[in-house]
Amino acid sequence: MTDTPVIVAEGIVKGYRTPAGYVPVLSGLDLEVRAREMLAITGASGVGKSTLLHVLGTLDRPESGRLVLGGEDVLGLGEDRLRRLRNRVLGFVFQFHHLLPEFTALENVMMPALIARVPAGEAGGRAAALLDELGLAARGHHRPGALSGGEQQRVAVARALVQSPPILLADEPTGNLDQDTGDRLHDLLRRLNREKGITVVVVTHNERLAAACDRRLRLDGGRLHAPRG
Repeated sequence: MTDTPVIVAEGIVKGYRTPAGYVPVLSGLDLEVRAREMLAITGASGVGKSTLLHVLGTLDRPESGRLVLGGEDVLGLGEDRLRRLRNRVLGFVFQFHHLLPEFTALENVMMPALIARVPAGEAGGRAAALLDELGLAARGHHRPGALSGGEQQRVAVARALVQSPPILLADEPTGNLDQDTGDRLHDLLRRLNREKGITVVVVTHNERLAAACDRRLRLDGGRLHAPRG
């Protein structure tokens, strides 16, 4: 871990307009995440943890504030540049793996590289190496429906890593897994953080995963706080 921040969010404001009126979610939120850090974000259901992760990942734009990723101020970028940045800098793992059912595990992992116009042979080599590293070498030619829930999430992790992003954002990645499978995925994320130096921000309700991180923050009232006690 270094003191260099790879994510800087300042004064982030985000809410939603509903038939009942405006609902504030993030209210002047500030955050710095250091390179090679593993950060857990916790909080009650519905407080905006997923919204925060979507803003950090440029999947959703805040109403105001500043967001710097890898030294680049991103909120002024157009959508084409944001797409390229997401493909190059960020990996995403969600509670629902969002694998494409008509493609094999290998093809799913290759997809971000192919979108970035990496030659198919190179993309396939990267994908195969990641599946091997994550214990799925024998499952690469199976479609998602033939894989267990834990295997599907490991494929999703491999897909998130195929472009070698320096930042991995994970939104309740074990929410649909049993405890043992979830624990194995926790261990995998921690190993990737330590061995590959990937900065990991994980939204989680799992106390054990949060406790295993370098730091944890609680989202409450639209802002991040150090945990009580």
